Amino acid sequence: MSAARGPVVGIIGGMGPEATVELQRRIVARTAAADDHEHVHLLIESNPRIPSRIAHLIAKNGPDPTPELVRIARNLESAGATVLAMPCNTAHNYAGAVRAAVGIPLLDMVEMTVTEVFRTAPGARVGLLASTAVLLTGLYERSVTARDGTLVSPSRQDDVMALIRAVKGGDTGPAPRQALDGLVGDLADRVDVVVLACTELSVIASALRSPVPVIDALDVLTQAIVTAGGAVPR
Repeated sequence: MSAARGPVVGIIGGMGPEATVELQRRIVARTAAADDHEHVHLLIESNPRIPSRIAHLIAKNGPDPTPELVRIARNLESAGATVLAMPCNTAHNYAGAVRAAVGIPLLDMVEMTVTEVFRTAPGARVGLLASTAVLLTGLYERSVTARDGTLVSPSRQDDVMALIRAVKGGDTGPAPRQALDGLVGDLADRVDVVVLACTELSVIASALRSPVPVIDALDVLTQAIVTAGGAVPR
C-alpha cells in the first residue's frame, strides 16, 4: 500500500467497539459519494484489549495503555496510513506519546471540538458530558479556558459514568437515550452549549433533545476525517 494512492486514514479504535462502528457509519453518511472509490480509505484496528483508560487514570490500578496505543499507531502507519484518528476522548490524554511515536499526524478530536465550540459561541459557558477521567485530566478545561471560556461540569457525574457503562454493556435503547436527554437538560440553564465528549454518549445521541446547542466530538472528528481522507463532505 502506498501513500501515492491517496490519503489513508488509520483509526485507533475499540474504545469502545460500538463507538468505532458509529464513527465509520458517520464517515460514510457524511461523504458525498456517487460510487465506492469516492469514499474515504480507512484502516481500522478495533482493539478492545487496549488497557482501560479509566482504570489507569482514575482507579490507578490498571496498566498504562500508552504502549498498546503506540503499537497500533505504528502498525497503521506501516500499513499505509497517512493520518491517524482516535475516536476516544479519554485516550487523548495519551495523544502526545502517540504523535511522538509516528511520522504522520494525529487528528486532535479535543482541540478540534473546542475550536468548533468557540467558532460558533465565543466566550461560551461550555457544559461537558464526559468520563470522569476527562474531567480529572483537564483535557477540555485547558483548551476552553485558553479561549476565555468557562467549563461547567454536570451536577450528576455519577449518572454520566453509569450511562457510559450502560452503553459499553450494549444498552442503547430508549432508557439510556432518555437519561442522556435528562443530563443535557440539567446543564442547559447554566451553559451556552453542551459538548458530548464521550463517544459512548455519541452512540445514543441521534435523537437527543436539548434546549441549547449540542456539539458532538465524534461529529467533529467525522468531518475532519472526511476532509483529511480527500473526500467531498456532505
